[in-house]
Amino acid sequence: MNTNTNYRHIVYERAADRVVRILMNRPEKRNAQNITLIYELDAALKRACFDDGVHAIILAGAGEHFNAGHDLGLEDFNEHTDAESTNGLWGQFAAPGAEGFYGREKEIYVDITERWRNAPKPLIAEVQGNVIAGGNMLVWACDLIVASDDAKFRDNTGAELGVPGTEFAMHPYEMGVRRAKEWAFTGGWLSAQEARACGMVNRVVPRAELSAATLELAKTIAAKPLFSLKLMKESINAAQDAQGRRQYLQHAHALHTIGHLHNLLVHGYPVDTSQLPPAVLAKVRLAQEAGSLRVQAVTSADARRPD
Repeated sequence: MNTNTNYRHIVYERAADRVVRILMNRPEKRNAQNITLIYELDAALKRACFDDGVHAIILAGAGEHFNAGHDLGLEDFNEHTDAESTNGLWGQFAAPGAEGFYGREKEIYVDITERWRNAPKPLIAEVQGNVIAGGNMLVWACDLIVASDDAKFRDNTGAELGVPGTEFAMHPYEMGVRRAKEWAFTGGWLSAQEARACGMVNRVVPRAELSAATLELAKTIAAKPLFSLKLMKESINAAQDAQGRRQYLQHAHALHTIGHLHNLLVHGYPVDTSQLPPAVLAKVRLAQEAGSLRVQAVTSADARRPD
């Protein structure tokens, strides 16, 4: 039953008794995350968490690919900046220099994804096709990951975009330190089978069976007492946090911001544009011309100029 209500980029549906399925619905963009999509996901998850009849939540993506990461076009980057439409308390998103940019990324990428990771109800990712860069943040926020046999994962943010990993960095906690380093240094692909072998993915199933297999797992979990599910999730999350996960996340985001600021000085954009595919680079140039990004970049010459 479709219970969608005024969403532009997602579909919210009751997939089964006690199970909600949230579908990212930008297949023409490979479900790339613009700001509207991110806040719609947040609203949908909050809706599911406050629905007493929901015990498990599935996160899926329409089309051939689960998620292509953050939308580098940044066409709606400056939306959802007021107190009523944001979730955090940091604010000052339009402040000059690093202050505004850091606060904005902290709100829309770090804190909001951490909020999803700590959502009290079991969250299951239904993953097919490519998962790139910020797309990994979505699956890492989930408690369980069911992947199709053709799914593959990539974080090219360090190897190609000039920033040391995604904003919500969980790499060593998802696959171990050495595998995480190889994956990050090379910017290569991790197959669904490799992801399962290193503990990042729970189950790998044929593509044609993905939705049914994910739903069956969700229904099994949803049949359990809700309070017990909440307590189990919080208990296991606490074990990971006791290992320093939260401290690592904050440190990684600080380094991520340094990477962005370096790229702004060198390339005039938050990522290294020298290695972008032509189609993506054209989109970035349009965003630059439109002034979509509220960052006052300082050139090297400006930095040396006396007041």
